[in-house]
Amino acid sequence: MSAPFPALLRQLRRLALVLLAGVLCFGLTACGDGTTRAATLTPDDIAAIERQAEGFLAARDRLPELATLVNERDWTFTRNVIHGPMQEVGRQMLYINQRLLPADRAEATKLADQLKTALAELDEAARLQDGDKLRKSYIKVASGFGRYAQVLPEQVQADLKQA
Repeated sequence: MSAPFPALLRQLRRLALVLLAGVLCFGLTACGDGTTRAATLTPDDIAAIERQAEGFLAARDRLPELATLVNERDWTFTRNVIHGPMQEVGRQMLYINQRLLPADRAEATKLADQLKTALAELDEAARLQDGDKLRKSYIKVASGFGRYAQVLPEQVQADLKQA
């Protein structure tokens, strides 16, 4: 009487393992939609990036004015431009970075941080009325705007050039 019982247990274990494997296969298949998609920005992402990029690029367009103020060592108006038209640049870059593809976010965040640091250094140089540091900081700000503008998606850059 004891001989058939262990054989029955072995058969039940095998059946349970086969059923478990079947459930796992079907469960994993159900988790995906069966297609693989390339990472792309949605139209909503593009629209949001364009809205923020307009403000960012408007601030960048003020660089010649800022350069004139730096060259004239106009401490007060240099700070006014930084705290006025360029004040929202950090927020705009943050919103842009949130909408970029995950693969592009780390570089964009690094460039945004460098630009914000350069703006803070420029502001500090103007506050201290340090002409040499002001000039060097302006160069960092101008190059920071240029480097960050390159992380904007090509479609956004093309759309904004047409506008």
